[in-house]
Amino acid sequence: MENESFPKPPPLPPPPPRMPPSGRFRSAPSSRPIARLPWTSVLLMGVIVWLPLWIWYGWRIEPRSGQVAVLIRKTGEPLPSGEILAMSPRHKGIQPEVLPEGRYFRNPWTWSWEFHPVVTIPAGRLGVQVRLHGREPPNGRILAGEGEKGIRPEILSPGTYRINPYAIQVQQFDAISIRPGRVGVVVSLVGEDPLDMPLTNANTFLVERGRKGVLADVLDPGTHYLNPYMYNVVEVNLQSQRFEMSGEDAISFLTADGFIVEVEGTLEFSIQREKAALLTHQVGDMDDIVKKLILPRARGFSRIEGSKQPATSFIMGETRQQFQNTLENHLRERCREWGVAIKSVLVRNIKVPDEIASIIREREIAVQEARKFEQQIEQARSKAELTRQEMLAEQNKARVDADTQRLKAVIEARQVQSVNVTNALRGLEVATIELDAARYRAAAVLAEAIGRAEVVRLDNEARAEVFRRQVEAFGDGMAFARYTFYEQIAPRIETLLTTDHAEGFGGLLRTLLSPALPAAASRPRPAVRPPGPTAPAAPASGAPAATSPTTEDR
Repeated sequence: MENESFPKPPPLPPPPPRMPPSGRFRSAPSSRPIARLPWTSVLLMGVIVWLPLWIWYGWRIEPRSGQVAVLIRKTGEPLPSGEILAMSPRHKGIQPEVLPEGRYFRNPWTWSWEFHPVVTIPAGRLGVQVRLHGREPPNGRILAGEGEKGIRPEILSPGTYRINPYAIQVQQFDAISIRPGRVGVVVSLVGEDPLDMPLTNANTFLVERGRKGVLADVLDPGTHYLNPYMYNVVEVNLQSQRFEMSGEDAISFLTADGFIVEVEGTLEFSIQREKAALLTHQVGDMDDIVKKLILPRARGFSRIEGSKQPATSFIMGETRQQFQNTLENHLRERCREWGVAIKSVLVRNIKVPDEIASIIREREIAVQEARKFEQQIEQARSKAELTRQEMLAEQNKARVDADTQRLKAVIEARQVQSVNVTNALRGLEVATIELDAARYRAAAVLAEAIGRAEVVRLDNEARAEVFRRQVEAFGDGMAFARYTFYEQIAPRIETLLTTDHAEGFGGLLRTLLSPALPAAASRPRPAVRPPGPTAPAAPASGAPAATSPTTEDR
């Protein structure tokens, strides 16, 4: 281990020279040589540091929210004459495609770019696209075809769109809003010219879709998005309209007797939905419908019908009402074929000349007064007849009430009689039943009494037989009587003094005594003393004292 040798490590390289803060190399006071980096290394380090920064800040395209980026190519083939967009990647100029929100990288030596806001169409509006590039459309055509510049038929509804402003210009318009109770008549501004239509359809006022003119279909209430360069919409009111026939619009005509009569009133009408387009195209708006369609027919009918009646007929109420009804029916029939529905015709006032108005009015007043008197007389007659009918009704009512009361009394009497008879019959039946029951009870009582008497007799006989047998058993009646007496009085006797004499109480027990009793019977009997607290007698000399059994009071 001590003789083992190890290799020596290589010498350490000299430390690199320090760079002063000013960035310039200064000679160190050391005498060692300075190592210099090759220029390729410095260049490589600069490329590594500055290339990412240049790409990040020079190549980066980052549209923000609500923006698009339009690319412009700097190199390539020049654009054809009249073109503003580069339709192929090899041409330089504005590119048709745009970059939406995001992050992209393009070579700044080849590309440049611009930021533009996106197209936003709010609610209730629409956008019309106008193409700014392409070939010119033919003369007389409004809409641009494929590859042509001009107005495009497609519209943009409310929303956000990323559109190249150098390629398409967006014009915003209000959407078509049809209010409730109205329809929209559509006029097509584009399509085949009606003059090119066949002669068979030359006199029609409405056209099909794809032709210029008024379309048969109308728009219902709501919001509609139509290209204003393609369609024009006229709103038509379908609600009821009122027109006052007064002043210059009043109807005047000559009567049969040559007087001028002026009629004032009110017309109420509406337009039918199915014929709104045709009526609007043929006649016009509401004023035109009234002036050109309704009033001329009302005036013509009034002149014809008014000339058939004298002026005095229009003051009376009946002729006036008849004239109003016939005028309303005539206007309904004549205006229905045009698509106008007459709701009502009201004649408010009919003016006649003053020279006959007063005379006719007075005469009419006199006639009305006469009619009034006649009505009063008729009312008096009716009242008298009503009074007579009331009196007859009262009499009939009294008669009916009397008959009703009589019938009620008869019915009640019959009901009471029937009830009484029924009760009497029921009482008779009950009495009969009770009589039978009493008879049965009497028979039962009699049978019971006979039974009881027989029982008593049998009981007495049984008792007598018992007594007879007992007497026979005792030998004679006196012995049985004595036994019975003793039996009844024994429970009440507290002390008894007797002997065994045959005639005394002891004689009853002689059969139970021992055989020595006959010897004792020969002895003299002691005198019987009445019960009571007496002193016992002294025994005789030379013999024991004879005593009877005693029982102490309990």
